[in-house]
Amino acid sequence: MALRAIIYKAELHIADGDRHYYGSHSLTIARHPSETDERMMVRLLAYALNAREDLVFTKGLSDTDEPDIWRKELHGDIADWIEIGQPEERRILKACGRAENVRVYCYNHASNIWWNSIRNKLERARNLHVVHFPSEQAQALGALAERTMQVHVNIQDGEAYVSSDKGQVTVRPESWR
Repeated sequence: MALRAIIYKAELHIADGDRHYYGSHSLTIARHPSETDERMMVRLLAYALNAREDLVFTKGLSDTDEPDIWRKELHGDIADWIEIGQPEERRILKACGRAENVRVYCYNHASNIWWNSIRNKLERARNLHVVHFPSEQAQALGALAERTMQVHVNIQDGEAYVSSDKGQVTVRPESWR
């Protein structure tokens, strides 16, 4: 019998001084049985860093043809393709061919090894951005996860201050590309 996704509800409040975006989003997040709280919260932060009214979570891990998060234009073209983790180079190049902008958010201790092994193969991908969340900060994000949560994300000068009833974390994303 297949395991079912665990449903999380998040009230996400964003104050992004860098992009001048301020908004609140009521989100339903389906956490795949193989997904950790850490990865799910990194997904939530990636959503906050790219927030717009038309940005949506996809089937993610349950569908290999979709990213974790995307934004489509009204005519169906993919404007933003957002991946979490360490996707294969072939998947990244395919995404770069399908979407206007591709962002990869990696977050674990092996991210350096992954990136160094594929970075040269991705030189021609001009619409690719790779961002690393330091491992200890991503782990602290995972500790904030609750089935029902209110999360406040304040973004200023490239840093994200994430707070909830369970505590607060400062995440300093590193732009690798």
